[in-house]
Amino acid sequence: MNKEFDLGYIVEMKKQHPCGTNRWEIIRVGADVKIKCVNCGRIIMLPRSQFEKRLKKVLEKKEEN
Repeated sequence: MNKEFDLGYIVEMKKQHPCGTNRWEIIRVGADVKIKCVNCGRIIMLPRSQFEKRLKKVLEKKEEN
């Protein structure tokens, strides 16, 4: 299952963050994926394989200029 995601996308994860939201912004993509909580600003880094398992869906795509 290959889900499409890229830098700047807002994604929804399967588990909710303790602050009450499950919306995250992707701020780094590589072997690891770094995501930032949209509500509280907490940043976490996950291995790409683990991120892909926990990803539920892409909510907003970055607008191209």
